Amino acid sequence: MRNISSVLGRLAKTISVGMMLLFAVTMSHAQDVKEGQALFKSKCTSCHAVQKKLVGPALAGMTERHSEEWLIKWVHNSQALIASGDATAKALFEEYNKSVMTSFTDLSEDQIKNIIAYVKDEEAKAAAGPAAGDPAAGAAKSEDANLLMIFGLVAIVVLAIVVIVVLNRVIRTLEKVIANNQAAIEAAQARNEEHKENKTAKFAKAFLKNKKLVGFAVLMVVAFVAVLGWNTMWNIGVHKGYEPVQPIKFSHQIHAGVNQIECQYCHGGAFKSKNASIPSANVCMNCHNTITGSDHYDGELSPEIAKIYKALDYNPDTRQYGNNPRPIQWVRVHNLPDFAYFNHSQHVVVAGVECQTCHGPVEKMEEIYQYSPLTMKWCIDCHRETAVNADNAYYDQLISAHEKLKKGEKMTAAMIGGLECGKCHY
Repeated sequence: MRNISSVLGRLAKTISVGMMLLFAVTMSHAQDVKEGQALFKSKCTSCHAVQKKLVGPALAGMTERHSEEWLIKWVHNSQALIASGDATAKALFEEYNKSVMTSFTDLSEDQIKNIIAYVKDEEAKAAAGPAAGDPAAGAAKSEDANLLMIFGLVAIVVLAIVVIVVLNRVIRTLEKVIANNQAAIEAAQARNEEHKENKTAKFAKAFLKNKKLVGFAVLMVVAFVAVLGWNTMWNIGVHKGYEPVQPIKFSHQIHAGVNQIECQYCHGGAFKSKNASIPSANVCMNCHNTITGSDHYDGELSPEIAKIYKALDYNPDTRQYGNNPRPIQWVRVHNLPDFAYFNHSQHVVVAGVECQTCHGPVEKMEEIYQYSPLTMKWCIDCHRETAVNADNAYYDQLISAHEKLKKGEKMTAAMIGGLECGKCHY
C-alpha cells in the first residue's frame, strides 16, 4: 500500500509539474502575441492591415509568401535589402509604385517575430470564423437562458394579475365613497369657487382705486418692454456662439492643438489678402494621402477622411485621382455685414494680431464656433486698447507727416488717406 501511495504521489507531482509547464508555455505564447499586437498597432496600422490592402499589401499569408528570415531583413531596412539586389524585394518595390517603407531598425528580431505571430493569430481567428466554440455548451446556455426567461415572464404575468385585481378593488371602493358623498363634494367646490371669485374681484377693485400703484405698474411694464426691445435690436446680426454642423467633422483641436499646425498653413490668405480663405482639399491631401486614421478604426479608413477622398474622386487603393471631383460644401461661421470692410493681412502682418485674438482658442475647439461678437463696439474697443506696432512702412509715412507738421507745413487727414472710403466701406 505504501508503494502504491508513493507511486501515485510521484505521478500526481509529475502531472502538476507538466500542467505548470504547459501553462507557462501557453502564457508565454499569449504574451508574444499580445506584444506583437501592441507593436503592430503602433508601427504598422498606418500602412497595413491583416485582411485588406491599404497603402501596403495585406499581411495575411505573408509567412507563406516569404521566409521569416527574409521578413526580418525587410522590416529592419527594406531599402538596404533592395540595394543588395534581392529579386523579391525589388519586385515588391516596383509593384507598389516604388513607395518607400519605413525602416524599423529599433525593433529586435524577437519583436518582429512577435508581430508575425500576431498576424498568424489574426489569420487563425479569421479562418475559424463565428463557428468557433463549443456547440453543446452554447446550446445548454441557450436552453438555460430560455428556461429562465419563461419563469421570469410567468412571474411578471402573475404579478400583473395581482396588481390589476388590487387596483380594481381600490377603484370600486373609491367610486362608492364618491357616490355616497357627491352632494357634499359639489357644495364644497361651489363654495371654493365663489370664495376665489370674490377674493379676485376685491383685489382688482382695490388695485384700480390706488392710482399711484396703477401708475407704477404701467411704468414697470413700459420699462420692461423698452429693455426687451433694446436688447433684441442691439443683438440683431450678432451670432456669438454660432456653431453650424459642417459636412466634415474637422477638429481644430487635433490639427492646431495636438499636432500644432500653424493657422496660415491652411488659411494662407490671411498673410496676403483681405480674406483668410478656405483651404482646398488638396491641402488636406498633403498629409492625408498617407495618414488614413486607420489606427483608430481597427485598420479601416477613417469615415471623415473618406469624405475628402470622395470629394477629390481619389482611390486610396490605386492612389489615383478620378475625373469627377466635387467641392466640399463648408458652412461659413464668421459673417460680417456687407458694408463693413475687414482686411486679414493688415491685422495679421502689419499689426501682428494673433488669430486667437478674434477667433478665440481654436486650438482647443473640437468644432469651430464664433468666439467674439464681431460688433462695431467690439472692434472700436479693441482699437482703443491695442498698442500700435510702429515697425512698418505705413507708420513711417505718419512719422514723415509729423515731421512736416513740426516744420509748420499744412497737413490734413486727407493727405494721409483719411478720405479713402475703403478704410471702412467697400
